[in-house]
Amino acid sequence: MLPILKRLAPLLVFVPLGACISLVGKAPAMLLTLASNAAPAVGSTLDSKTAKTITLQVPVVPAAIAGPRVPVMTGSTSIAYVKGAVWSEPPARLFARLVADTVAAKTGRVVLSNQQSFGDPGARLSGELRTFGIDADHSQAVVAFEGTLVRDGQKTFEKRRFEAREPVGAITPEGAGAALNRAANRVAADVADWVGR
Repeated sequence: MLPILKRLAPLLVFVPLGACISLVGKAPAMLLTLASNAAPAVGSTLDSKTAKTITLQVPVVPAAIAGPRVPVMTGSTSIAYVKGAVWSEPPARLFARLVADTVAAKTGRVVLSNQQSFGDPGARLSGELRTFGIDADHSQAVVAFEGTLVRDGQKTFEKRRFEAREPVGAITPEGAGAALNRAANRVAADVADWVGR
């Protein structure tokens, strides 16, 4: 029996260490995402042979909203985060996908990524997602996007700022996620209207 203990001794040293240290962070209770109110119907086909195209870039974001947490602004210079609220992927990508779905559904355009736009980029939409979080002082979810649009065949830029605010009851992951989804959909619809003019 003694030889077996000698062989197991090196492994037993790691048991207390493993019980105290976790190399993987605790998984969040839920992940948040955005769901589009307007998306192309399942099975529908948009063809660049018959429809205009638009190239959509993922917006740039400030550091406060670049990560997976949901910021809560208190006052004009202070930021905290909603406890337990984690986005399933970076907010800029979620917002870009939401805008792409909405633009495609409302304008009939074929929405392309940068990688797909070599042949015919069509119009080009880029911008900055300036705010994507909770305004604690007013109990509102705020989405602010500053878009830059180059229309088909043009060399000039149009810039427009969009903002939507939605009430948020309790600042919880569920409440913040639902309110931000509503605000993001309103901004995406306004962007689609602008692009479609």
